[in-house]
Amino acid sequence: MSSTEAPKKVEWLVVIPDFPGAHEKRLEVRPQHFGGLKPAVDSGLYKMGGAVLNEPPQGSDPTKFSFAGSTIVISAASREEIKEVLRNDIYAKEGVWDVENAQMWPFLCAFRFPVPGQDEKFPDPNTKQ
Repeated sequence: MSSTEAPKKVEWLVVIPDFPGAHEKRLEVRPQHFGGLKPAVDSGLYKMGGAVLNEPPQGSDPTKFSFAGSTIVISAASREEIKEVLRNDIYAKEGVWDVENAQMWPFLCAFRFPVPGQDEKFPDPNTKQ
């Protein structure tokens, strides 16, 4: 690779833990977090993502979820690039995500399927179904 070529972007599986006690702050800034996802998804930066829970959810009310953090499949050239993206998310800026303890692995996806019954790319984060 010549010095003028950009590093090759690959997909990464990223798991970002929440700071202890961040549940209320996560819920408070969740609408802004969801609002900020669309440009990253539309540009191809984010391939998929969602919350990581400590226990299976009992219903769909996010106030009752036991959040552990988040997971994202992201297209990036390096771990440093990923950390920069994560630091710019409202979850990091507001003290929900512990970016410095995020785990990142290069990811080779074997298959992708849409979520059955999920018609919306971005469900309303405030909806309690």
